[in-house]
Amino acid sequence: MTSPGETLRAAAGTRILIKDGPYGTAVQDLGLKAADYAGELPSNFDQKGNNDLLNLTRPADIAGICNRYIAAGAELLATNTFNANRISQADYGMEGRVREINLAAARVIRACVDAAIAADGRPRWVAGSLGPTNKTLSLSPRVSDPGYREVTFDEVKGVYREQIDALLEGGVDFILIETVFDTLNAKAAAFAAAEAGDALGRDVPVMLSMTLTDLSGRNLSGQTVEAFWHSIKHVKPVAVGLNCSFGATELRPHVQALAKVADTLILTYPNAGLPNDLGAYDEQPETTAGFIRGWAEEGLVNIVGGCCGSTPAHIAAMARQVAGLPARVIPHPEPALRLSGLEAHRFAA
Repeated sequence: MTSPGETLRAAAGTRILIKDGPYGTAVQDLGLKAADYAGELPSNFDQKGNNDLLNLTRPADIAGICNRYIAAGAELLATNTFNANRISQADYGMEGRVREINLAAARVIRACVDAAIAADGRPRWVAGSLGPTNKTLSLSPRVSDPGYREVTFDEVKGVYREQIDALLEGGVDFILIETVFDTLNAKAAAFAAAEAGDALGRDVPVMLSMTLTDLSGRNLSGQTVEAFWHSIKHVKPVAVGLNCSFGATELRPHVQALAKVADTLILTYPNAGLPNDLGAYDEQPETTAGFIRGWAEEGLVNIVGGCCGSTPAHIAAMARQVAGLPARVIPHPEPALRLSGLEAHRFAA
């Protein structure tokens, strides 16, 4: 039986695939009140803003968002689980419902995707989204104590394992470790995915997407995109890429750098431009899509989508702009010893 990783690689070798956009932007447009988030669930916390909880309390709304992305042309659909982990859900007192949230989220998106495939026969895939949590393994939150950490590697790995197990049970095809601001957090997530696969007796394919914190092209833990790739290449991800960060214009040189060195699919989904003074995104769909077309014409990408501020209209515009353009050809770098600290280091064979 052909695996999801094999079918996705085959499809991405012939054309540029389309990922969906963010759930946060779409949920904001619903105009929900605090009571709408909590539904009938007992809670001593204000749940407004807990978008992940909507998988349990308003699954029809989440399905509606997914279906709008499918209608826009998205083929890789992510679950609404960016903050559905025990660390992040502790802010809402919902850490005890993490498994339920992830299981429900995966089942909602799986049902939408399966229905779309049955309707038109086009291949589509479900990615289980893992956000970075609000803790970092690489940096101390205490200026006066640089060796202090709020969490350990094993704790973060366990947090991700709980989430991954539920997502896999719910039927996702991939684990998407996204918005990586700390490479060590991403390694904990990848380790958890490998352990989950071992427990199931099969490989669990992963995708990783880094986010940059400044225009110099580094994440919060200080790595360049090439150093990040060297740090996580051993995971053998189906796709690696960049998301969030900035708009497509500012992100382009860093996509170029990653596309040169990564011998796997490149996945990119930038914000819809940069936010205005009120935190809103003004970049119009055709503008964002035009930038993405430039990436495609340069041969930089295999999978494209949208992050903060993107809407189904942005995704539809991207699908139109890249239609018929060839996908990036995966490079095959010469054998060499490649190491990484904050910078990448290559030693010739």
